[in-house]
Amino acid sequence: MRSQDKEEMRRIGFFRGVDDPEQVDAMLRGAFLQRFPAHVELIQTGEPADFLHVIVDGTVEMFSGHRDRETTLGVSGPGDSFILAAVLFDRPYLQSARALTAARILMVPAEAVRQAFAADAGFARSVAESLALAYRGLIMELKNQKLRSGLERLANWLLAHDAANGSKGRFDLPFDKKVLAARLGMAPEVLSRSFAALVPYEVVVQGPSVVIRDPAVLRKLAQPCTTIDGATL
Repeated sequence: MRSQDKEEMRRIGFFRGVDDPEQVDAMLRGAFLQRFPAHVELIQTGEPADFLHVIVDGTVEMFSGHRDRETTLGVSGPGDSFILAAVLFDRPYLQSARALTAARILMVPAEAVRQAFAADAGFARSVAESLALAYRGLIMELKNQKLRSGLERLANWLLAHDAANGSKGRFDLPFDKKVLAARLGMAPEVLSRSFAALVPYEVVVQGPSVVIRDPAVLRKLAQPCTTIDGATL
């Protein structure tokens, strides 16, 4: 890694809680900063967790498959890391990852992460907080899948994405509809029917473009909930 790249990496959020700067240097000493084009598979289910991956730029899809089925488990962006639990426990990855867009990824050797976790209390605290947040996110997603219909999940996702983009009521989907369908736990054809079913709720979809004409009407369908969606939409 070039010296200017190392300086940039020292400032990323993953290292923010480290008490001893030497621990950051130790983790970066054997790290790689790599660029990946869209659609490249980064890790595979069942592989040993040799590196912790930290997304610097771009978007990454977490997914898994069994027999002839495949599903999206999550979509991560800049500042997110994967897969921390596998690295800490030195276990195989339980999911795969691929770049949805061109991405720049910091790959930190797993052993260096484990050594810093054992030696640096501040870093261990940050790791614990990250794992706790991931656990809460998993419970929220489980409730989303179990307690809502596909149409309600789509409505809430649209409201959440609109809020994350300034609540303008107009945006382009950040990835293919096939990925969105898998992310919401439905088949692509079901997603198409769900978009059509949102027309009475003042939602217009043309290709990747989405317009929410009246968020209040869509919110009545979605019924956002803080214990499922986090902050109230």
